[in-house]
Amino acid sequence: MRLYLAALGAGLLVGVVYSLLQVRSPAPPVVALVGLLGILIGEQVLPVARHLIAGEGLRSALGLAGCREHLLGRLPGSAARGEQAPPS
Repeated sequence: MRLYLAALGAGLLVGVVYSLLQVRSPAPPVVALVGLLGILIGEQVLPVARHLIAGEGLRSALGLAGCREHLLGRLPGSAARGEQAPPS
């Protein structure tokens, strides 16, 4: 949860700086978020493709490539469910 609050704080700080400089953000928020999602998904294409070419099924390839952890990060409450933290 601390990571999410830090990210929110950093975003607020950048917004205040933009306001002080009287500039608009470089992209509308939805466009920026969709672009970030595209980057995250794009980073996973080659690792998943390698596992698929090696003969793994799609579900297995997604798991072996660590897509969930990379796209979503460690979700709040995952430690309570007994999930281990991804290796750093």
